[in-house]
Amino acid sequence: MKRGITISNFKSILKIATAFIGAIVGAGFASGQEIVQYYTSFGIPGLFGSILATILYMFVGMALVRIGSRLRTRSHKEAVYQIGGKFVGTVIDYVLILTLFGVGVVMLAGAGSNLSQQFNLPVVFGTTLITVLIFVIGVLQLNKIIVIIGSITPFLLIFVILIAIYSIFNTTDSLASLNQIAKEQSTNLPNWWISFINHVSFNTSVGAAIAFVIGGEEKNEKNAIIGGLLGGLGLGFIIILGNGAIFSQMAVLDGQALPILEMVNNISPILGICMALVLYAMIFNTAISMFLPFTTRFTKIGTKNFAFFLGTTLIIAYIASFIGFSDLIGLFYPVIGFLGLVLLITLAISWLRLNRLEKQYS
Repeated sequence: MKRGITISNFKSILKIATAFIGAIVGAGFASGQEIVQYYTSFGIPGLFGSILATILYMFVGMALVRIGSRLRTRSHKEAVYQIGGKFVGTVIDYVLILTLFGVGVVMLAGAGSNLSQQFNLPVVFGTTLITVLIFVIGVLQLNKIIVIIGSITPFLLIFVILIAIYSIFNTTDSLASLNQIAKEQSTNLPNWWISFINHVSFNTSVGAAIAFVIGGEEKNEKNAIIGGLLGGLGLGFIIILGNGAIFSQMAVLDGQALPILEMVNNISPILGICMALVLYAMIFNTAISMFLPFTTRFTKIGTKNFAFFLGTTLIIAYIASFIGFSDLIGLFYPVIGFLGLVLLITLAISWLRLNRLEKQYS
């Protein structure tokens, strides 16, 4: 009997982990705007919040992908009704539908802001380009889309690590001064501990639909669990490093819509261009991870109805995206975070049930 992880298993685990990260790390997350509102704006306590959030993300990643693998899901609808029952399943289903569309709209807005800040292009250019890309690539086979989603993640991790090291070791302000500036940043959350729970809950809603689908593609449940665990750890890693980097440079980042991009530009304009392109790719990852499950909730992938529904949805989202990037994050994200608590609690209960069943029949 073979023991350990084979090369094939390792590839599957890595694909799951990077796709999970790529699906969640979108405009607000990768640009730093989301990190500022949920963590940096609370100063030093926000740093502790990012560490606790990492622990929760590891559990969420494991639970979502494992359930998808166990149930072989092709849509989040199949999973939520099985783990939550008729009533709770209905609540989660509608929360996810709202989340998928709403976050998709935010991603379209973020794509416009990204190219506008870096290249002084009209916001409409970046938003239009990503909308077209989502439709064109959205008609590909599911396994190809998962590979595309995960392919950009390593580049973001490299950038975040380099940015964090450079920023933390090159700060010139005192801890007390940085803490004061950080606390002056705008947020709609009351305190740091509600904020980090809300953030995890929100991103559980964001990642659930695509994570169920990613898990459904993986027959080996052990691979699914390890991949989800590493995906959650990777998310937490980005939060911790990103928060530390932004906090250390708070004096020069005050009021920036895309703080991480601004930090890279301060290091090197050439790196800033590279980072802007990586951010745009990460925004695309999250956007397609929202609109694809949203469409498969109502139609079957690969059909004419799928293409028509996806196109119609993108047109409506495109129009809604012009409300504005920062405003959309500040207003929409906390609401989804509170609604997503239902899913987070249901995941915990489902995890315990699966473990009890395994012990009973082992």
